[in-house]
Amino acid sequence: MVFTMFPKRFRLFKAFLILFLSISLVVRLIILIWYFDQVDKDILSLMGTFVSGFIFDIGTVSFFAIPYLIYLLVFPKKWYGSLFDKIITSFGFFLNVLIIYFSFFGEFTFWDEFQRRYNFIAVDYLVYTYEVVRNINESYPLPILIGSLLTMVVLTIVLISKLKVFDYTYNSETRFQQKLLATVPWILIAIFYGIFVDNSQAEWSKNRYNNELSKAGIYSFFAAFHNNELAYPEFYRTIDDEVAFTEIKEELDGNGITFLHPAEKEILRTIKNVDSAKTQNRPNVIFICIESLSGNFLNTLGGDMNITPTLDSLANQSLFFSNLFATGTRTVRGMEAITLSIPPTPGRSIVKRTNNTGLFTVGEVFKEKGYERTFFYGGDGYFDNMNTYFGGNGFNIVDRGRGFLLDKSIKTTRTNIGDDEVTFENAWGVCDTDIYNKVLKEADNSHKAGKRFFNFVMTTSNHKPYTYPEGKIDIPSGTGRNGAVKYTDYAIGEFIRAAVVKPWFKNTVFVIMSDHCASSAGRGDLDVQNYHIPAMILNLPNATPKKIDKLSSQIDIFPTLFASLGWNYDSNLFGQNILSMKPEDERALIGNYRKLGYLKDNKVMILGDGETADVYQWNRSDNSLNVLPMDKIFLKTVISNYQVADYLYHNGGLGLKVLHND
Repeated sequence: MVFTMFPKRFRLFKAFLILFLSISLVVRLIILIWYFDQVDKDILSLMGTFVSGFIFDIGTVSFFAIPYLIYLLVFPKKWYGSLFDKIITSFGFFLNVLIIYFSFFGEFTFWDEFQRRYNFIAVDYLVYTYEVVRNINESYPLPILIGSLLTMVVLTIVLISKLKVFDYTYNSETRFQQKLLATVPWILIAIFYGIFVDNSQAEWSKNRYNNELSKAGIYSFFAAFHNNELAYPEFYRTIDDEVAFTEIKEELDGNGITFLHPAEKEILRTIKNVDSAKTQNRPNVIFICIESLSGNFLNTLGGDMNITPTLDSLANQSLFFSNLFATGTRTVRGMEAITLSIPPTPGRSIVKRTNNTGLFTVGEVFKEKGYERTFFYGGDGYFDNMNTYFGGNGFNIVDRGRGFLLDKSIKTTRTNIGDDEVTFENAWGVCDTDIYNKVLKEADNSHKAGKRFFNFVMTTSNHKPYTYPEGKIDIPSGTGRNGAVKYTDYAIGEFIRAAVVKPWFKNTVFVIMSDHCASSAGRGDLDVQNYHIPAMILNLPNATPKKIDKLSSQIDIFPTLFASLGWNYDSNLFGQNILSMKPEDERALIGNYRKLGYLKDNKVMILGDGETADVYQWNRSDNSLNVLPMDKIFLKTVISNYQVADYLYHNGGLGLKVLHND
């Protein structure tokens, strides 16, 4: 009845319904063929994929249909065929066809980058349209794409019009009751989906690719828009808060550790240097956060592409952490892990949330030691809320701003990268060479002023469209990821060579680490190998270069640096000193916006937002996961880490006031 009983004026909706379902099916088939080697291909899996996809397509098209169906229902018959009627109907149909073509074509580029249907990343990209549109324009022939898109829309409308569905006449046999009968079922369908159908219900398979194909892109987009932050207690396995805090305090306890308020639900503690022979060194620190640098890009970590000669060389001259994992799959998640030293909480990164200023970051430790703190970014730090986050947590800002102002309540210094300082720029910002030259200039100024400096540098060149200055490396600009990685490596080499001759070099430590891997996609919910990143500490006073194979996390790098410098300090950080870790202390925390993982002893526990918990044996050789029986002790450890992190954020436990409440 829902599909067949359409009055004459409802033929246009029927045509749109068939068009939407057909195109969605074609998109699903193309992606299936594209990644055929990754999906489960047995008949039941394929049937489940397409049946689930059809169900979500129906929900999507019902939301599209409601405005027009209500219009047909209430529009007076005496106005049928009027100019207003024709304009509304024609424009509405054109707009809807344009939207579905645009969204479906966009899915291919989004899938190419992330191997997922639209998710919270797509929502963020909608907010930051300037960078995204420029990136698309530099990565693809935008005029051709727009022209092709509009041509297809026009051809579709012409074809459909030949089927005589644009009929503006009133059929006297079409009673109000008949129109109501055609409209009400779709309203009820939309209400049902809005209340009872969650996007996560498409995730019925163990294979992530089948789950993604089971979704509808537009439905996934609005689901992500609605659920960009998940309250841990409502969606995940929990234990008593007191038990969770006791577990975490036992993890963080050790020699030189004193909890300031042992009975309170907090982790604030004093960390003292227990090595009496180690003096407190206070060198300058330059931290380089490299965009999308996977561990397997480096020959030192098993790669064979020969595109990182500089980093491979530096790995042999530094404390090189060969078994370290990122906490997430996006830059802002990496920034969160590095600065807050906290496990990933579900939903979007704290960098992009409310209540993300006035927090205890690693910058606060540097401040207490007398350092000037500066965040460097080659693009506009307005993107991804970076300026608000860093500026609101005590950092000065150096970026390529376009005039977007910080919140007036944030007191910080913002310096623009001038046009005369730029030799090359793309959608995401100036090339890495330019941002490093700016860092050198500002470091010179700080040194002349007698100021210690901690500089946080975020690179941009290793990002689509993968463009960079020509003639620097032997791979042409814009030809792919390998060239971008090699240029990124080249720029670091040039930066270090320029820094060596500076008067401040001997008293400066360089920390280099990736924000996340170039790809996080895999068959499983969390592809463990695609969280493996390089990290190194270079030019550390009185340190012998060595390779550290201990399993560790992004959140541990700065606590390790502080310990290596012999610092005594108050800490509200989850991270630990990697160098002093015992085998039982080794672990890594990995996650995406919905799944939270904990890696230990080649076992990984994954918590899901349906209060699920699964434990697997991770095989490093082929990156496979094999199901293991539940380990309740392990489960308690995992829950405690994520529950306490979420509790502290939502209850003010990450704020600076915790430090000064005495």
